[in-house]
This record gives sequence, structure tokens and C-alpha cells, in this order.
Amino acid sequence: QLHGGMGYAEETPVSRYFVDARVLSIFEGAEETLALKVVARSLLEAALKVNSK
Repeated sequence: QLHGGMGYAEETPVSRYFVDARVLSIFEGAEETLALKVVARSLLEAALKVNSK
């Protein structure tokens, strides 16, 4: 909306940025999912350290 038609015209760099941003967010996954993975990994590592003592 901010760039109007420039976001849709394939000959402008702005349209490429929008496409790349969308693809990269899908490729990487939702931020919430990644955050949950980090928390789960941290909890698992902490539990393994406690159980190994």
C-alpha cells in the first residue's frame, strides 16, 4: 500500500523486495515457531545437564 503500483510492477526493485521478504519468511518459518524451538532446545539442554549429574 505504501508503494502503490510499484510493489506490483516487476521492473521495479520494490516488487522484488516484497517477493523476497515473503519467500524468506515462509522459508524460515514463523517467528513464534522459531522462538518455541529455541525455548524447547534450551529446556532440553538444561534437563540433560541436570540428569547427567
